[in-house]
Amino acid sequence: MTSSPLIGATAEAIDTPALVVDLDIVERNIARIAAACRDGGVSWRPHCKSHKSPDIARLLIEAGAIGITCAKLSEAEMLADAGIADILIANQIAGEIKIARLMRLRRRADIAVAVDGRDNVEALAKAAAEAGLRQRVLIEVDTGTDRAGVLPGEPVLDLARFIVRFPALDLAGVMTWEGHTTRIEPPEEKSKAIHAAVGALVESAELCRKNGIDIRIVSCGGTGTFETSARIPGVTEIQAGGGIFGDVRYRTIYNVPVEYGLTVLSTVTSRPTPTRIVTDAGKKSMSTDSGMPVPLLDNVAKVGFSAEHAKIELSVPAQTPRVGERISFVVGYADTSIHLHSEIHATRRGRIEQVWTIPAAARLR
Repeated sequence: MTSSPLIGATAEAIDTPALVVDLDIVERNIARIAAACRDGGVSWRPHCKSHKSPDIARLLIEAGAIGITCAKLSEAEMLADAGIADILIANQIAGEIKIARLMRLRRRADIAVAVDGRDNVEALAKAAAEAGLRQRVLIEVDTGTDRAGVLPGEPVLDLARFIVRFPALDLAGVMTWEGHTTRIEPPEEKSKAIHAAVGALVESAELCRKNGIDIRIVSCGGTGTFETSARIPGVTEIQAGGGIFGDVRYRTIYNVPVEYGLTVLSTVTSRPTPTRIVTDAGKKSMSTDSGMPVPLLDNVAKVGFSAEHAKIELSVPAQTPRVGERISFVVGYADTSIHLHSEIHATRRGRIEQVWTIPAAARLR
């Protein structure tokens, strides 16, 4: 957490463009996900790729998370620096440079990584043995998203049998991301698809156990699926994390009833006509790739973004907001917007309560 002179001030003291969260809303979103995990009898290991902040990671641990999930080795390094020891990198760590970094990190934190191929397994096992370490791994299973992972069933068992040959590796479990189910409508069809995908993961874990291979972790469930995934027997932990911000993507594309909690604060820089507003927050402040940001303004007919500007066209002429006044945009997709900033201003009832850092080193590698 940054010690900032802005703490205690109103949001008007924030220079723009800037990320702002409403703490009351974010805390309600956190409580919703944590409660779903408790009700389902599963652990919560929220993803940090959406926030990349050690301060927010600690907040989630305080709310009941058993550890943190991340997508990047740099995120795991940031979490370890913050004193968080139980970390899942839900991704393959490949190549000599990355694996060497992983071994250094493993000396100070309990890291698990995803694997889905023999070459990577062999490379990890060799590095861990040479370092005198034991590396936890989870088999990533492709349950329909068609990204990384081995297919369910026998391919999982085959890779599991290969992994347990290496004393330097600890096969801790299996994981998936049932991302292909997130946009399915109606809700009954979405639920069926989630049950089918996660069911294949659970069955793969059971197949390994029947063949004498202990599987302790069965991990899945993002914000788009957690309310269903958390209740599927055999699942042990849920990774949902991005929904704490409740962005446009989760609300309107994934149809998850989380509240909008993350905005980009901008300043009106031009009013060329009574129906046109130009602000200082464009694509370099918030992404438009996976959800279009929404200005919190009445009578909006159209919104467009260039590198450094947002252009809002109104359906009726208006004199306000004037040049120099502020407009907030609900973030379209937090995962591809957060890394564009170095800090997040956490407000409660209009006053800045905390300033959370986004370490530069955690953003890309």
